[in-house]
Amino acid sequence: MSKDFFGEEEIEGNDTPLLDEDNLFILNDEDGNELKFEFLDLIELENENYVVLYPLENEKEEVVILRVQETEGELDEYLSVDEKTLQAVYAIFKEKFKDVYDFQD
Repeated sequence: MSKDFFGEEEIEGNDTPLLDEDNLFILNDEDGNELKFEFLDLIELENENYVVLYPLENEKEEVVILRVQETEGELDEYLSVDEKTLQAVYAIFKEKFKDVYDFQD
């Protein structure tokens, strides 16, 4: 799910990313299309970790928030979150980066 800097927009995501040396996540969507994101932050809420990502091809100025699910393998899974969790994580992100980004609600 994602939170628009200027409103709300939801998208789904739950594939394992590849993080390269430029802090870029590469995820595959449900159709197998490769999507690239800039890693912005890792936020802990209620003993769960969430990544905040910025899509590189971002026409709506939105961030994507996914829950990190640890797996037994080397790569973690990234799962969509419900609206309540999305709002809570986004509020933490906004407070943490209020001096960096110009958030508009």
